[in-house]
Amino acid sequence: MGVSLTVLSSGSKGNSSVVVSSRTRLLVDCGLSCRELCRRMMQAGMAPESIDAILITHEHSDHVGGLYVMAKKFRLPVYISATTHAAWRRYYKDAAGNKVNAECVEFFEPGRGFIVGDIEVMPFTIPHDAADPVGFTFKTEGIKVGIATDLGYMPASVKDHIKACDALMIESNHDLEMLRQGPYPWSVKQRVLSRVGHLSNTALADFFTNDYDGGAAYLILAHLSEQNNHPEIAKSVAETALGDRQNLFQTSQVMLASQTDVLQTVTL
Repeated sequence: MGVSLTVLSSGSKGNSSVVVSSRTRLLVDCGLSCRELCRRMMQAGMAPESIDAILITHEHSDHVGGLYVMAKKFRLPVYISATTHAAWRRYYKDAAGNKVNAECVEFFEPGRGFIVGDIEVMPFTIPHDAADPVGFTFKTEGIKVGIATDLGYMPASVKDHIKACDALMIESNHDLEMLRQGPYPWSVKQRVLSRVGHLSNTALADFFTNDYDGGAAYLILAHLSEQNNHPEIAKSVAETALGDRQNLFQTSQVMLASQTDVLQTVTL
């Protein structure tokens, strides 16, 4: 079977991806309703019942909106930091108005790896305005997959964690000029532009030009703003920044994750 990454949804209205090895299936974030997550998994050829665990990056609604129902319906263990779990329980309630909880919770600490099935998971701290936000890398069968979205800038620690990925899903949230000229209130623009906001096309391009190791067979641009970006702009900026690196190392396929459509599965 190999190792695969399927992006079910990516954007401000909901985020969720599935990392699959020969023996383990991990759902990373539950930002859509349980019904919609199941629909998209089936569209991608996966049975929702085949998921082994849920991993959560942070407590914002576009990452945990369907968590309670999904975990309860399929009796899934939820891997989450203790701080993020406390924030999730503080802010979210079930249909009856009670505080949410998952039946099986496994706490992790950023910077300390753990194993789910045959996948080695490494959570790492990212700069975002959440309680304890993380990105993840996944290692199995000699393959490394990285997911790093919802970060205001690229600190050295994040760059280090996402080295040597065979597939990398990374944020390219906004075009700076579109954001500045766009409809968002100034306070929201300031949040997005801050060091705990979201990564711009330009910031990602700087990473690709100066720090990217060039090794990933697939680069997935994710969490694109529907208001302040355009897929072709994001892709063009990224490919220009990659430039000769594509030929110097290997040709990476640049893909665009979508809010509305399941991205074609990447198999490694």
